[in-house]
Amino acid sequence: MSTLRDLAEEHTQLRPADIDHLHRIAGDWQLLSDLSFADLLLWVPVDGEGTFLCVAQVRPTTAPTAYLDDQVGRIVGGPEVAHLEVAHRQGRIWREGDPVWYGDVPARHEAIPVRLRTADGEAGEVVAVVGRDTNLSTARTPSQLELNYLTTADDLAQMIADGTFPPPRHPGETTSAPRVGDGLVRLDANGKVTYASPNAQSAYRRLGYASHLVGEDLAKLHRRLAGDPLEGTDAGNAVLAALRGEAPPRREIDARGATMLTRALPLMPAGVPIGALVLVRDITEVRRRDRALITKDATIREIHHRVKNNLQTVAALLRLQARRVAMPEARVALEESVRRVASIALVHETLSMSSDEAVEFDGIVDRVASAATEVAATEVSVGMRRQGTFGVLPAEIATSLVMVLNELLLNAVEHGFPPAGEEVPAGTGDAAKPEVVVSAHRFRKQLHVSVADNGRGLPTQFDAERGGNLGLQIVRALVTGELRGTIELRNGAAGGTEAVLVVPLARGTADRLTPTPPPPHPDPR
Repeated sequence: MSTLRDLAEEHTQLRPADIDHLHRIAGDWQLLSDLSFADLLLWVPVDGEGTFLCVAQVRPTTAPTAYLDDQVGRIVGGPEVAHLEVAHRQGRIWREGDPVWYGDVPARHEAIPVRLRTADGEAGEVVAVVGRDTNLSTARTPSQLELNYLTTADDLAQMIADGTFPPPRHPGETTSAPRVGDGLVRLDANGKVTYASPNAQSAYRRLGYASHLVGEDLAKLHRRLAGDPLEGTDAGNAVLAALRGEAPPRREIDARGATMLTRALPLMPAGVPIGALVLVRDITEVRRRDRALITKDATIREIHHRVKNNLQTVAALLRLQARRVAMPEARVALEESVRRVASIALVHETLSMSSDEAVEFDGIVDRVASAATEVAATEVSVGMRRQGTFGVLPAEIATSLVMVLNELLLNAVEHGFPPAGEEVPAGTGDAAKPEVVVSAHRFRKQLHVSVADNGRGLPTQFDAERGGNLGLQIVRALVTGELRGTIELRNGAAGGTEAVLVVPLARGTADRLTPTPPPPHPDPR
C-alpha cells in the first residue's frame, strides 16, 4: 500500500508544506480517534468535481470500528462524499444527516476541514477533510467518562478546523505515549481539574495523592508531588504553558518510587483558550526496566574493560619473557603471541565503549593494519589500504575475525614481498609500490573479505590446504571452526597473493547494511 505522501503527490496538487501538515495530523490523531470512539479517515480532493481520495485511516482503541476493510487508496465521489464536499467548500465542521450503513454496521458521518495556518498565524485554506465515522451498533447512554471524552474530542476537532492541532512536535518525541486509555485529566481555564479518568486517578495515587483530583490546581499539585523540586517546577510549568495556548514537551514526575509521564495539550477551539488536556501514564515499571538495563550495560562494559586490561597484562608478561629468551625461534614465537593477544584486546577495548555486544569493525581493521606494518620483521616499506566497509559486527564474529585478519596481514607484509635487492621473476607485481589491500562487502547475509598484496605470489609447490606456518594454521582453524566460513589462498590475477574469506552473518546483523552485489576482486596495484 502506498504511503500518505505517495498518494498525495500522485493524485493531488498539494504543496509539500500541506502534505507535511497531513503527516503531523496522521501522527497524532489516534488521540482524537480514541476520544471520539470513531474511525478517522483523511480525505484529499483529487479534482474539481467533488471526488476525494482516502490517504490515511485510524481505528479507535476505545470502540468498535465502523470499517472492517482498509479504506486507504479508495477514491469516491457523488452523494457518498457530499458531507466531505460541504466541509471542504464551506470550511466548517459538518454534523448533519442521518446514519448510513456499511454492510450490517450503522454509522454516523461527520466531516472536519483541515487547515494549515499561514506564516503570520492566520487560518489558511482547507487542504483536506477528516471524516469522523462512528459505529452506532453499540449505541447507549454515555457515561461521565464518555461524555468528557466526546466533549474534548469536539474541542480538538474544532482546533483541526482552525489549524491549531496538532501542535508542533518537540525533537526526539514520539506519539506513542501516553494515550487516552492511560489516563486523562481535563482542566478549566484557571488550571483546575474538572474531570479525571479512573486510570488518571490511579496514576496520581501511585505518586502519593489519595484524594480526588477534581477541583485541584494541577500545576501546584505537580510541584507538591515531585520529589525533585526542579522536576516539579518543570511539570507544573508545562501545565501553565498549555493553559496559555502553548504545547510544552512531555514531563516526568518521580515520587514515592513511582514515575508518571505527562503530556499537556492546550484546548483553544476557535482560538479561545478554555483550558487544557493532560494525558498521564504510569511508567514506573518501564523506568525500572530501563534502570536495570543501564546497570546491566554498564556491568558488561566494565567486564570488557577488565578483560582488555587482563589481556594487555598477559601481552606485557609475554613481551618481558621474550626479552629473556636466548633462542631466536622462541623469541619470535613469543612476539607473535604478543601480537595475537593484543589484537583480541582491541575488540574488548571497543566493546567496553559500546552500548551493546556489537562493534564498528572498520576502525579495528584500520588499527590492526597499521600495527602490522609497524611490527612486521621486514626491510620493505609496505602500504596498507582498506576498500569497502565491514560495518557493525557482533562480538562473537569480531573476536575471531580480528585474529584472522591480523595473521593474514602480518603474513602478507613479512612473506609477500622479496627482501631489498633480491631479483624478482618477470610478470610479478614488483613494479608497483608494495601494498596490501583489505576489501570487504556484504552480500546475501554473508561478509566477503579479501586480503591482497602485489608481491611475489605463492611459492610454486605451496599446498593451500596444508601448507603455511602456524599463523595460517590458526587462520584456517578460526575461519572453518569459529566463523563457520571458508577461506581460499591463491595467486592474484595481476600478481601477488590473495586470501579470500566468506563468513556467514547471524540473522539481523547482515540487515544493518543494505546488501550489494559483490564487486570484482580489486587489483591491489
